[in-house]
Amino acid sequence: MKRFAFRDEIHRLDPEADCVRIMQILNAHEFPWDMGRALGIALYRTYAVPAIGELLGGTGEFTGRTQKRYDDTALILNGMMRYGFGPGPGRDALRRMNQMHRSYDISNDDYRYVLSTFVVMPVRWLNDRGYGWRRLSDHEVSAVVHYYRRLGRYMGIKDVPETYEGFRDLMDSYEEEHFAYTEGGRAVSDATLDLMVTFYPPRAARAARRFSMAILDESLIETFRYDPPSRAWRRAADTALKLRAGVVRRMRPREEPLWAEANPNIRSYPDGHDLGRIGTFPAGCPVAHDVDPVAHEELYGPGGAAPAGAAGAQDPESAEASADGRA
Repeated sequence: MKRFAFRDEIHRLDPEADCVRIMQILNAHEFPWDMGRALGIALYRTYAVPAIGELLGGTGEFTGRTQKRYDDTALILNGMMRYGFGPGPGRDALRRMNQMHRSYDISNDDYRYVLSTFVVMPVRWLNDRGYGWRRLSDHEVSAVVHYYRRLGRYMGIKDVPETYEGFRDLMDSYEEEHFAYTEGGRAVSDATLDLMVTFYPPRAARAARRFSMAILDESLIETFRYDPPSRAWRRAADTALKLRAGVVRRMRPREEPLWAEANPNIRSYPDGHDLGRIGTFPAGCPVAHDVDPVAHEELYGPGGAAPAGAAGAQDPESAEASADGRA
């Protein structure tokens, strides 16, 4: 297989209709390590939003069971990407994510912001920072946008941006307006960084911590009130990641997909997992929600999460096609 065979396959696909397949190629073949790092930073930066950081810190899950929360998040997101949103494991993962979200009073604005980080951070990591072995094309960026717009629809998020520029502007403006220090956000940040260090040999723990801090942007360092990394560490981290990109560019393409289950850093389920049974199961749903988390009754069964007066069960893919006039 030639080095750019997957890129060429992507450009034969439609960025909207085939967005799931394109995301599978990007995440499991072309950039598995880079996408993991970019999405990790995407989730990490949400802790700097007080409503999100305090919520996560208050549950105790992200500080007391950090490894499991890391694993559950990776496996659920991976499950949707690997299997798509139709019946089967992918829909089980979507259902599980929506069930967890329904237990908390999360605003539509916060949902939109988190979704925007998933769109923007991979592009910034690969293209803007130059850490990818190649750049994402506009065609590929469009597929990323369509994938997360589809996910946003299945989560019941309103007013989702239509373009990459819309997602980028939303993320930047939301962070500028909302980033602020909270005890809960700092606690979740500390726990996450502590977990990252365990992914390396003990003798490299100190360097790993400094490297992790060096790739965070100044807004995060300032918000969490960390001592800023030195210029030397900033340069070293940037140089190392760009050198890695140059090496990967000369490697053979990854013909076998690399999914989250094969990641040695995911440790909570050595005997396997059921996407419909992982994650948190908070007792009850004590709050009123201003966001209907999913508009598709079949994800929960009759009467599960469908709003009053909603239509009967319909496959998400069929529902989307009908909405777009393709069915």
